[in-house]
This record gives sequence, C-alpha cells and structure tokens, in this order.
Amino acid sequence: MRLEKRPTPSKAAMVAAPLGAVLFTLLISGLLVLWAGAPVGATYAALFKGAFGSLFALSETLTRAVPLILTGLAAAVAFRARLFNIGAEGQLYAGAVAAVAVGGMHGGTGFELPMYLLFPLMLLAAALAGAALLLGPALMKTRLGVDEVVTTLLLNFVMLLLVAYLLDGPMKDPMAMGWPQSVALQGDLELGKLIPQTRLHTGLAVAVGLAVALWLLLQRTVAGFDIRAAGANPRAAAFAGVPVTRTVVLVALLSGGLAGLAGAIEVAGRTSYLTLDMSPGYGYSGIVIAMLAGLHPLGVVASAIFVAGMLVGADSMSRAVGVPNAIADVIVAASLLSVLVASLLTQYRLRRK
Repeated sequence: MRLEKRPTPSKAAMVAAPLGAVLFTLLISGLLVLWAGAPVGATYAALFKGAFGSLFALSETLTRAVPLILTGLAAAVAFRARLFNIGAEGQLYAGAVAAVAVGGMHGGTGFELPMYLLFPLMLLAAALAGAALLLGPALMKTRLGVDEVVTTLLLNFVMLLLVAYLLDGPMKDPMAMGWPQSVALQGDLELGKLIPQTRLHTGLAVAVGLAVALWLLLQRTVAGFDIRAAGANPRAAAFAGVPVTRTVVLVALLSGGLAGLAGAIEVAGRTSYLTLDMSPGYGYSGIVIAMLAGLHPLGVVASAIFVAGMLVGADSMSRAVGVPNAIADVIVAASLLSVLVASLLTQYRLRRK
C-alpha cells in the first residue's frame, strides 16, 4: 500500500473530517467507559451536562476557553509559517508578569497614569513580554539555524523559575500570609463580567475578536500571504521575493504577543494576581487546539470550546458515574490523533502498489 496525493481534495470531506474524527473518538472512548464499568450513555450525558447543561456550566466552559483560544491562536499562526512555537506556556507567564508589573506593583499607580491609559499599557506590556520571549528563538532559527522547538521548550522552564523567584521576592504580596502569590491588580483594571455572578469575563469577546482579526490578516492581507507562502515552502517563497526572515520575525511577534495577552487576560479576568499554578498547561493545550482546528483561526475558537468542555465536564462526569476524569484527557488526545489521520486521508488516498 502507498499514499497517493489527491489532485483536488474535496471541500466537503475537509469539513466532515474533523466531525467524523471526533465521533470516532467518542466511540473508541466509549470502550474505556465500559471497561471502567459505567454506562456509556449516562457517562457522556453527564459529561455534556457538566460542560453545557446549565448557565453556570456554560460560563465555566467559556471561561476556561478564553486562554485556550489565545494560546491556540499563538500556535496556529506560528505553525502556519513553520515556526514551531512550543513555548506558549512560558510566554503566557511572561505576559502575566508584565501585566502585574504594570497594573499591580505600587497599587497600579507607579506610572501616575489614569486607568484608561494604564489598562491598554498593561495589555501592551504583556504582549511585548510574550513577543520578546519568542523573538530570540525566531532570530536564532533564521540567522543560525537553531531548532526553535528546543529553545522555546526550554524557555518555558526558565520562565517558570523566574516566576517562582519573583513570587518569593520582588512581586510577593506581603498580605498573602507567606503564600507565593503576587500583589493583586487594582479593581479598576480587572475585566468586567459578561454574565453576572459567574466568572465569565469580557476577555472572551477579546479572544474571539482576535481570532477574527487573525483570520482576516491571513486571508486578506499581503502579510498573511507571505506567512502562508513561507509556511508552504520557505525556499520557493524566498525565490519568489517573499521576505522570509522578516515574515518569521512578524510571526514571532504575533504568536508571542497572543500568548502574552493570554496571561494578562487570565490575570485581569479571573485571578487578579499571579501564582505559579495559574496555568494548568494552557500553552501546551494551545498546540493541541491549533492542530484540531487545522491551524484555522476561526476553527481555534470551536476547538478551544470543545477542549474546555471536556475538561470542565469531566469533574461532573466523575462525580455522577464514578468514571475517572482522566478519560477527558484521553478524549482530547485521541481526538487530535483522529483529526490528524482524517486530515491526512482528505489529502491522500491509499493505493495498492
């Protein structure tokens, strides 16, 4: 058997492939549920109800989806240009540190600026911090040929160690009774709630808006064409006059900036302060979400909500039917593998030699 590239992949197949892959994953995961001794229907019903079955459940799912959308966008735009950014976790923390430094230190009045200027300055600082953390690996890739997978991955650990130092040192909240957390943002810098008496904040609108903006950038601008060309074939793009190095730098600024914004919005919208366990792996999950979405910015929104729903609904499922909530992680991982295989089969077909 061999793989033969299809002349013109079917658009209908490309749309149906992710849906079919998810359904196939649920079918396979159902075998694990049966192995755990629980009814499949009741388990999936509890999972869905815990994620979307009430206003509170839906708000928790969408709250969890906000940082996942932003880190998913960061991975999607980077992978489009073949800049394999594995460092969104560190960039998220860099953005959170910058946000607290601008909006939390000295009561948020260190710059003596009004709130309508301090808030955008806080977000800008977060985006620049995330972008700066990715800019170095991007330049090393383009100038020296250094593998960005290694450098961005290792910078995650460097950033976490830096955060641990800051939380026990310059940024430590003296009122935290020894708990390693930063000083809190001023109340005026916190994001408003979309639904009263829930944790869902206006960061969701920002994340969705950035997804739309990134889609327009990639599809409707010269810079977007350069990004797609550099990702398709860097040597051919350079031969055709595309400034590949400049494009990779632009992508690094976009990708790192989006991940940095995820940290700032998580602080301003949900926690109000920085802790070492603020992110349960949002940066790494963003890679899964981007791949599930086929690197499409609008698809990232749907993928992030799906993953967030699995993670949020898993707790309710575990309590209701006694199934380990780790099955949600299995569903997410198996979905990724299924989508990759389904996408491959939309581009290629099996032929006998």
